[in-house]
Amino acid sequence: MTSLKSSRSHTLCSRVAGLLLALVATAASASDGQWFEEFKAEASDADLYRFLYALPKGGDLHNHLTGSNFSEWWYDLATDQKLNGGYQYYTRVRIDNCAGYGSNMFGMAPYLLYFRNLQESSYQQLSECEKGEYKKLEALDPKEKAAWLDSIRLDKAHEGREEFFQTHWQRLNELGRNPHINAEMLVRNMQAFAREGLSYLETMEGTRYYLKPDGSDYAPDAVADIFRARLAEPDARATDVTVRMQYYLLRFTDNAEQDLEWIYKFVDRHRDLFVGINFVGREDNDKGHPLRFLPTLRKMRREIPAIPLAIHAGEVDEPNQHVRDTLLLGASRIGHGVNLISDPDTMLLMRNSNQLVEINLISNLLLEYVDDYSQHPFPEYLRTGIPVALSTDDRGMWDSNMTDEYFVAVKEFNLSWEELVSLGRNSLKHAFVDKETRDRLLHDYELRVDAFRKRLEHRGTAVLGDVVPRSHSFTCKHYGLCEFTTPVTAAN
Repeated sequence: MTSLKSSRSHTLCSRVAGLLLALVATAASASDGQWFEEFKAEASDADLYRFLYALPKGGDLHNHLTGSNFSEWWYDLATDQKLNGGYQYYTRVRIDNCAGYGSNMFGMAPYLLYFRNLQESSYQQLSECEKGEYKKLEALDPKEKAAWLDSIRLDKAHEGREEFFQTHWQRLNELGRNPHINAEMLVRNMQAFAREGLSYLETMEGTRYYLKPDGSDYAPDAVADIFRARLAEPDARATDVTVRMQYYLLRFTDNAEQDLEWIYKFVDRHRDLFVGINFVGREDNDKGHPLRFLPTLRKMRREIPAIPLAIHAGEVDEPNQHVRDTLLLGASRIGHGVNLISDPDTMLLMRNSNQLVEINLISNLLLEYVDDYSQHPFPEYLRTGIPVALSTDDRGMWDSNMTDEYFVAVKEFNLSWEELVSLGRNSLKHAFVDKETRDRLLHDYELRVDAFRKRLEHRGTAVLGDVVPRSHSFTCKHYGLCEFTTPVTAAN
């Protein structure tokens, strides 16, 4: 099997090399980027994917930490007490009608839900009947384990928005309230992104509601210290991926204004790690409308130096002015912005502006904000001067990576070389970091991109000969590109 893979890889590399070397003869007379146009015209999907995997990229600015972790990573860490802080986890594998009539089926703990995860302290509080519905995670049989893994990713045609916004988070439950797991997951994301050529990750996470093994609460400052300590470990530093965090606000809760005040003060005390605030949660819940938070933000700005805002807006089916209202809140970046296309005045305002739209192509398709990519407004924004960058959103639940986002963008919208490079450049220009860090990241990006381009033009084989993409199921399912798909493990 190994020799077969090596032979296949050598054949692919030779074919790509031939395509690239054929361009060298005309490179001197070709206009800037013409070599890329010729490459696209001749390249197979596999050639293009290998190229894009090797392409130096900037950062991922729209990344939900708990949604970016692959199911296999969750399982590995949940069953490894040496890495997870000494926690034992259980999951529901059957329904024995233990709950009485009239129980809450619409809250965060619906009874009729398979694979809801509990830690030992919560499991021990169940009735004997309910305990019989649960198994230790490591005791799952192969069929149960496969179903458990699939329960926290969109893997079936009938799954979409409701499955994602509701049951995924209800199932994860207390797995996502372990700071050791989330800190370890962060490093695994850094390692995976480094292999794809990213140099910056700005992920969304909080520090409240974390539980110790005995069920008591972690202090928020202690959780921040756990993240700091893990990021300081040699394997994290070895990735050369710079990491910062945004603190998320769940926008539609009854006490969201009070939460925002608490978060604002917390971020102000931890600016070395947390560089911004993000309002999250589905926008079709009108309780979270943007202008609800304007008085609170104005109050906090009277007391505390500015904190950058990157707010979800325009991730909704109806035309509305949420993007405009979010800009009024002071947002520097707009997450998704799908319905911005329906607000021409705000589009005009954002042309050649300092506000960036974080584009999530795979998320928008799988959650059905577009039926197909011909409906996606991304190329209109890109080509009318609205700053944009690609991001992964909840990639673990899509079973995708950043290269998949680039692959969709190039294949569906025929990006030029300059457009392709601008995506990475924009992601770093609009990162919520200090000027020194931003300048360093941008300088490094320009050097890496220039070196990559020159190697492509002049060496061909040497550029992609050692590139071994690690892909997931998205491009296999949607484009039939399956040859790079590998089982997710701790190593990828």
